Amino acid sequence: MSIAKAVLSGIVYRAPEKRFTGNNIPVTSFTLNIDEKEQSLIRVIARGNNAEAVEQSVSKGDKIVIEGRLQVSSVQAEDGTEKKVMELDLSSFELISGTSNTSVQQNKTSDEVVKFSEVEMDDVLIGEEEIPF
Repeated sequence: MSIAKAVLSGIVYRAPEKRFTGNNIPVTSFTLNIDEKEQSLIRVIARGNNAEAVEQSVSKGDKIVIEGRLQVSSVQAEDGTEKKVMELDLSSFELISGTSNTSVQQNKTSDEVVKFSEVEMDDVLIGEEEIPF
């Protein structure tokens, strides 16, 4: 499994579903389509307060910006083969369009939160030699 921090935007493809862990911690998951031309789906998992906020404010079809840890995991498919699955462990999100304008940041002070409009593309782009895989 590899882990990386990511900021993604897209359309909510599959509506949020809330469950609870054995310790009664809420976990909400949904699927995000990050490519408007093709289906490029990422499973998003929110825990704790983020799970509650996602369940209350995010709906299928909403345009959203998410931030969190991107993880590539192996899972066993129904046919017994092993497949790679990409998931994002959500740390914050912001609705761009939808039923309400909501922004949630977990464990961040106002000095640490950077508005997406303030980020220069040169700060975001990395070269192939910097990719760890």
